[in-house]
Amino acid sequence: MSVQRATPAPSPLVGEGWGGGSAFRIALDDHTPTPNPSPQGGGEQKRAAELPATRLVALIGLILLLGYLVVLGGAYRDGSFLSDAQGRPIANDFVNVFAAGELARDSQAAAAYDWPLHKAAEVRAVGHDFANYYGWHYPPTFLFVAAALAALPYLAAAIVWLLATLAVYAATLRGILGGRAGVFLALGFPASLWNVTAGQNGFLTAALIGGTLTLLERHPLLAGICLGLLTYKPQFGLLFPLVLISDRRWATLAVAALVAAALAAASWLVFGSATWEGFIHSTPVTSRVVLDEGGADWERLQSLFALVRAHGGGEALAWSVQAVVALALAGCLVMLWRSRAPYDLKAAALAAGALLATPYLYMYDLVVLAVAVAFLLRYALARGFSTSEILGLPVASALILMFPYVKTQVGLAAVVIVMALIAQRVLSDAKSLVPATAGS
Repeated sequence: MSVQRATPAPSPLVGEGWGGGSAFRIALDDHTPTPNPSPQGGGEQKRAAELPATRLVALIGLILLLGYLVVLGGAYRDGSFLSDAQGRPIANDFVNVFAAGELARDSQAAAAYDWPLHKAAEVRAVGHDFANYYGWHYPPTFLFVAAALAALPYLAAAIVWLLATLAVYAATLRGILGGRAGVFLALGFPASLWNVTAGQNGFLTAALIGGTLTLLERHPLLAGICLGLLTYKPQFGLLFPLVLISDRRWATLAVAALVAAALAAASWLVFGSATWEGFIHSTPVTSRVVLDEGGADWERLQSLFALVRAHGGGEALAWSVQAVVALALAGCLVMLWRSRAPYDLKAAALAAGALLATPYLYMYDLVVLAVAVAFLLRYALARGFSTSEILGLPVASALILMFPYVKTQVGLAAVVIVMALIAQRVLSDAKSLVPATAGS
C-alpha cells in the first residue's frame, strides 16, 4: 500500500475540500438554564441590557446562516455539493460511514477496517470511482449508527444524518444560551458550515460534550450517558476523567463507564470480535499515515501537533509540544474546577480544552468550540461584555471562515483566542482561584 497526500477537489465545496475532512489519497494494492445571578445592585438594568445583546447574538447567527444557505445552494446548483453535474452522489467524509454501515448490514463489519475492502464499498455506495480514500477510524460501537443510516439510500442517509445531528446540536446550545440566541449561535457558527460540506460528525460531538456540561450540575446521570456516548471519538474525552475526578463527580463517571462498557459489549456481540481486532490493528496504522506521515496534509489538521509539522518541525518536537501543552492544560483545568470560579467558565474552558488536548483535530471538529462560546456568552450576557470579547469572538469566527483560503492552522488560532478570553474572565476575579472548602 502506498500513501500520497490528498489533493483538494476542483471546487472547494466538494467533500473534504472545504470541510477539512480526513480523507487521504491512497493507492490500494491488493439539555434552558437561567443566566448566573447578577451582582447586587443594578440587577434590573443589567437584565434589561441583556435583551438587546441576546437579540444581537441571534441576529448575527441568522445573518451567517442565511449566507451559508446561499453558498450551499449555489454549490448544489453547480454540482459541487451533495451531487455532481451528472447527478451522481459526491463522495465526502460521510461515505466512509455509509460504506461501513453497508458492510455491517452484510455481516462483513470487520471489513470496514480493511482499507481496500472498505474503499470498494465506498465506490459501490456512490456508484462511481473517486480519487481519495475516506477511512473508517471509529470504534465498532459507532457501527450501530452506520448500519442504521445504511438502511436508507445514500443521499437520503447523508441528509438525515446532517439534519438529525444538527437538531440535537442546536437544541444543546439552546439549553446553554436559551431561546433563539442559542439556536442561531449553533446554526451560524462558522464551523457548522464546514461540518455540513464534509458530511461529518461535528454536530454530534458538540452535542455530546455540550450535553455533558449542561446536564452535569442538575442531572449527573444523564451527563454520564452523554459522556459515555462520546467514546465514539475518544480523543475528545481525554480531559474529562481528570476534571470529573478532581471535582468528585463520581456518579457521572460511573454512568459514563457503564455506558461505554455496555456499548463495547453490545458491539462485540452484534458485530463480532473481529471488528475489535480490526480496530485495534488499524488504529496505529491510521496514526502513522495521518499524524506521522501527514497523509491528509498537515494544513487540514488544526492541532498544535500539526502546526509544528506544517511549519517544518520534526515528529519528536511536535509530539513534545503537544504533550507539554496537554499536560499544562490538564493541570490548569483541574485547578479551575477545584476553585470557586463560576460554572459557566469551568464548562467553557473544558470544552475548549478538549480541542487543544488532541493532536487529531479537523476543522469540522471545531463545532465543539460553539459549546465553549455559548457558555462564555451566557456568562457575559449576565455581567456585560468586555472589550476583548467584543473584538476577540468575531476574530475567532473570521479565522474559522477563512479556513479554505489560508494554508495554516487558523482553527487552532480560533480555539486559542476563545481559551484566552475564558482565562481572562477567570483571572479577573481573584477569588475564583481560591480552592473551595469541603461541602461549599
